[in-house]
Amino acid sequence: MTVRIFIPRDAAALALGAEKVAKAVAGEIAARGLDAVIVRNGSRGMFWLEPLVEVETERGRVAYGPVKAADVAGLFDAGLVNGGNHPLCLGLTEEIEFLRQQTRLTFARCGIIDPLSLDDYRLYRGFVGLKRAISMPRAEIVAQVTESGLRGRGGAGFPTGIKWKTVMDAAGPQKYIVCNADEGDSATFADRMIMEGDPFVLIEGMAIAGIATGATKGYVYLRSEYPHAIATMTQAVEIAREAGILGPSIMGSAHAFDIEIRSGAGAYVCGEETSLLNSLEGKRGIVRAKPPLPALQGFLGRPTVVNNVISLASVPVIMDQGADYYKNFGMGRSRGTIPIQIAGNVKHGGLFETAFGLTLGEIVDRIGGGTATGRPVKAVQVGGPLGAYFPRALFDTPFDYEAFAAKDGLIGHAGITVFDDSADMLKQARFAMEFCAIESCGKCTPCRIGSTRGVETADKIAQGIEPEKNKALLADLCNTMKFGSLCALGGFTPYPVMSAMNHFPEDFAPTPLIEAAE
Repeated sequence: MTVRIFIPRDAAALALGAEKVAKAVAGEIAARGLDAVIVRNGSRGMFWLEPLVEVETERGRVAYGPVKAADVAGLFDAGLVNGGNHPLCLGLTEEIEFLRQQTRLTFARCGIIDPLSLDDYRLYRGFVGLKRAISMPRAEIVAQVTESGLRGRGGAGFPTGIKWKTVMDAAGPQKYIVCNADEGDSATFADRMIMEGDPFVLIEGMAIAGIATGATKGYVYLRSEYPHAIATMTQAVEIAREAGILGPSIMGSAHAFDIEIRSGAGAYVCGEETSLLNSLEGKRGIVRAKPPLPALQGFLGRPTVVNNVISLASVPVIMDQGADYYKNFGMGRSRGTIPIQIAGNVKHGGLFETAFGLTLGEIVDRIGGGTATGRPVKAVQVGGPLGAYFPRALFDTPFDYEAFAAKDGLIGHAGITVFDDSADMLKQARFAMEFCAIESCGKCTPCRIGSTRGVETADKIAQGIEPEKNKALLADLCNTMKFGSLCALGGFTPYPVMSAMNHFPEDFAPTPLIEAAE
């Protein structure tokens, strides 16, 4: 029986040497004349263990990691192909504590299957949701998604079903599904992991969205910094098209739907849906005024659904298992699961999918394992570069859209960046303003000018120039940006700035001069 050895081709694993490991494993298989093949899977999301090598055995998949090319010969000597014992052996993959605690719905196949194998995808209930959608009236599909409570996982948290219904009801000769894969937030990698590790789930979700709304064309807009995701998605679309899953007749049905892959130049503001649509049309990526809403006048002025990767990738499980099954997870108005991405100065960085409701403290301390440096956690930024900084005093906040909003924070794309007690929060506040100034599309004055003045004001505070006056000015700038900016870039930049000022006032106080000892 041929032994399957799994070595990720995920970008994170590649960055840590997975390609060298794969070549070394291939060399050992050939040299030893073993009946074994290498499967290049996606990552399981435990980045501190990458490259993670798994071998399929009778008792399940056994994991080894982190593996270097120099370790490979010793692994084979220790009986790798039989799941043999070795200092790098982690036991059965599914029993690793970080994985065992998760509720994987959207990421159920990620790291398990060959990303470009339709057979593998179908083996794990792939296309079951799509087949069901094909046999349903459009309104029933939209009602199912609405009833599930699925909200936009890209950051805004807008109910997905409402957006779909608006497009379904809109009149137009052509409608579009646009997948926002412009994952630009710091500490976020869930979209990339799906596209590199389970691309067919995104294709299936987009096809279901197309059937539900009457759209026949879809676009996946990726950032150019994701070359591996672009390559995998491009191949997956071609495979799906050849198999009749995309094209003029989805799985032999009367529904038509096809997908194109487009890459942007990496402008952060193109993560905002109207800027993305401008870029997709070949225009400069600047924000459009609303109304009209993209759902009514979006891509090329036609009704358009713009959803994030995780939103669309969550739809197949809803259509497969039903709305009640999905909404049974979570709390309050935050239903289903959320892929939390843990990064920064943290011991166990990676992706952790779970139902909404865990506290921030549980995520950072129990799951993340605290800081990598071993120093105390000072702050956690949730929601990317526009997210608020939470001190330990707020670690009892449950991971829930409304709970975070109540504490002047936001979940965003669920990226978490951990900082230890060496972090200077005034510098972090300045960085937020500088980031906004660099990434602003320039269309609105509060964002374009306010962020530049914000950097200058933060520098004055750091220099001890009229600190109280300048702190008041910085707060006033934040208020203007929050309520006067056209989009979330300028509107949300005040979150990290004001949270840093409010929760860490000691970092904004003038540094006392210490007289030299006589």
